[in-house]
Amino acid sequence: MEFLIITGLSGAGKTRAADVCEDLGYYCVDNLPAALLGRFAALCLATRGRYERVALVMDVRSAASCEELDAALDELRGLDCQVRVLYLEAETATLLRRYKESRRPHPLGRPGEPIRQALERERTFLAPVRDRADFIIQTDAAPLNRLKARICECVQLEDRSFAVNILSFGYKKGIPPEADLVFDVRCLPNPFYEPDLQDLTGLDGPVADYVFRNGNAQALLTKLTDLLAFLLPLYEADRRELTVAVGCTGGHHRSVAMAQALGQALEDRCRLVNVSHRDIDT
Repeated sequence: MEFLIITGLSGAGKTRAADVCEDLGYYCVDNLPAALLGRFAALCLATRGRYERVALVMDVRSAASCEELDAALDELRGLDCQVRVLYLEAETATLLRRYKESRRPHPLGRPGEPIRQALERERTFLAPVRDRADFIIQTDAAPLNRLKARICECVQLEDRSFAVNILSFGYKKGIPPEADLVFDVRCLPNPFYEPDLQDLTGLDGPVADYVFRNGNAQALLTKLTDLLAFLLPLYEADRRELTVAVGCTGGHHRSVAMAQALGQALEDRCRLVNVSHRDIDT
C-alpha cells in the first residue's frame, strides 16, 4: 500500500495536486490532523486492498508544530506501507499574487499582518518537512497539465485519466449537449430504405457492410481517425475527456456503424475509448 503525503506552502497548488492524484486513482483526504495520521493509516491497511493508493494533504493546518508533523510521518513510516512526501512551493511574489486573486486568509495570518510575513513564517515552519521530502515541485509557472505530468513522473504512474467518448446520435432528437466535436454522416448511404435492413441497427453486420461497401465511408473513417489522432494530444493537455458525437438522421444505422468503427480505429491510439449509442433503441 502506498501513502503519498502532499504538503508545502499555502497557495502553492496542493489542492490542485490532490485533484490530479484523485484522477490517477488515489483516495484523497485534505487537511487530516497529524494526530490522526497513524490511526487513519491503520484503518486503510485493515481494509486489505480496498485502498491501494492514498494521498493525504497535510500542512500547517494539520499540526500545531513541525515536530508534531514530523512525528506523524515517522509513525506512518513505521507501518508496513510505502510512504513518499511531495512538497509544493513557489516564490513569494507568486504566492502573494495568488492570495490577492483568491482573497482568502493565510492559515498562519494574524489580524493586520501583511501576508508576506505569514508566508515567511510558514516557510520556516515547514523547512524540516521540505528537507525530508522525496519530491519538490516548483509551481510558479506550472499550468495544470504540466503539474499533472510532473506528479506522474514523481510517483512513476502513467496518466490514464484521459478518455475519448464516441457517441452516436440521431439529429431528429437533437445534438448531444455534452458533445465537444460533432460529425455528420448523413452523407453516407442510408440502410433505412432497404427493407431487409430497416429493422436492424449499425451493430448488425449487414448494416455495417452496407454503410461501408461503397468506399466513401471507409475514406471518411480514415480521415476522421487521422484528424482525431492529431487533435487528441492537444485536447489531452488541458482536459480529462473528449466526447466525439457522430450523427445520422435517426441514430440507428449510419452513425452507429461509424461510431463503432471509429472507436475500434482509435483503440490503438488512445488509453481509454468508450463507445455508446444514444438513440439506438428509440
